[in-house]
Amino acid sequence: MDLPVMPPLKPMLAKAIPAIPDEGDLAFEPKWDGFRCLVFRDGDEIELGSRNTKPLTRYFPELLDPLMAALPERCVVDGEIIVSLDDELAFDALQQRIHPAESRVERLSVETPAEIVLFDVLAVDDVDLTGEPFRDRRRVLETMSVAFEPPVYLVPSTRDRATAQEWYVAFEGAGLDGLIAKPREGAYIPDKRTQFKVKHTRTADVVVAGYRMHKDSEGVGSLLVGLHDDEGRLHHMGVAASFKASLRAELVDVLAPHIVDDPAEHPWAAWVDPEAHADGLMPGAPNRWSGGRDSIDWVPLRCDLVAEVKYEATLNCRFRGTTRFVRWRPDRDPESCTYDQLEVPVPIGLSEVLGAEG
Repeated sequence: MDLPVMPPLKPMLAKAIPAIPDEGDLAFEPKWDGFRCLVFRDGDEIELGSRNTKPLTRYFPELLDPLMAALPERCVVDGEIIVSLDDELAFDALQQRIHPAESRVERLSVETPAEIVLFDVLAVDDVDLTGEPFRDRRRVLETMSVAFEPPVYLVPSTRDRATAQEWYVAFEGAGLDGLIAKPREGAYIPDKRTQFKVKHTRTADVVVAGYRMHKDSEGVGSLLVGLHDDEGRLHHMGVAASFKASLRAELVDVLAPHIVDDPAEHPWAAWVDPEAHADGLMPGAPNRWSGGRDSIDWVPLRCDLVAEVKYEATLNCRFRGTTRFVRWRPDRDPESCTYDQLEVPVPIGLSEVLGAEG
């Protein structure tokens, strides 16, 4: 392989901002919930590189022929690998695609085939485009997209802020993650946060059911939080973290009076039993990485504390990613912390997102 831009290469990144910018010459695109992927093609050679430069090629064999058919003979493009189920993004299914067994990779390539959405171009033929403004790179990518056929797509893009706001609200219903705002005069700078991302942020009041110590054993690393279902069962929703060092140490003293006397009385006492996870969400569900467990690795609390946390989205009845602790809520009863408070976006088909016009 001999291209003007060569692997390994880290993609350009985006820094988080709280709202859609109302000034500046920007292009707005949907933010995908998938695997970032740089595609390098040189004739019959093709390589898929991840955000951390590790190869993804072997995990998505079903994308190789479509990409060969869609792309110029020599080019480098940037995009996102996604998996959709029932016309909605399915990040859990995408995660399952990364597996060491070749037989499983081949089977899942048929059962849950991936798609790729392309949103930038770094090189074509012998021309390095990384120094060119995004508006010119987008024009090149749009010309290339004439040859795109599913599962290869061109990302929708708009310069209209009203349209961007509509996308931000509506596209969450298909499992998308917010918006990306790209300076149209900006060059492509690998591994630098020169673009902007606007993600959905919400708050919820949750039961604090336990905690784990920080990896350096200096204070609390994360709080295990949960919500009650309609029958009053407490389900594990995820963790709240990102504490400053001073607060981590303080939390040990704050939580000490709330530690249960008998862990067997905790709602998640059966967490080490794989069968127990079928009836409710508990921390530490056994998987191929964790193996069997015969001891608890977190400190169970009495479930009498309520905290407000910030979260971005939910996935399979849990918070998607780590939540951020906001404050204690002594005015709330733990029993009042239920799923009802969670915002559910209006469903929209992924096909509508991919076919959107700016």
